[in-house]
Amino acid sequence: MAIINVLLLVFFVIVSILLILIVLIQNEDGDSLGGIFAGGSGSAFGSRSGNVLTRATSILGALFLVISFSLAVINRTPASTVEQTARQENTRSLLDEVLEEQQNTPVPDANSQAAE
Repeated sequence: MAIINVLLLVFFVIVSILLILIVLIQNEDGDSLGGIFAGGSGSAFGSRSGNVLTRATSILGALFLVISFSLAVINRTPASTVEQTARQENTRSLLDEVLEEQQNTPVPDANSQAAE
């Protein structure tokens, strides 16, 4: 399970970096939504065909989402573990309180009891 976690994390970092770079490379001409609404189309096949960068951005965005959800599922903490940890902390705090009370309670001296 640890190997899958490391591999997913490596792919996640690679996809993130590639996604950032591809978004930065894209031009701001008529290929965006504003260009579609204005009627401008830079492709020979009409406005429905996306260029390579747009498709790569979509694919990398989908991979980003899938990998991030996969990492979240793999690394989640089961509810029983959280409850068990809370119980252990509560028990430790109660034990600490009991120990403090015992240390603060004066111990009767054996000589004083024998004299009575």
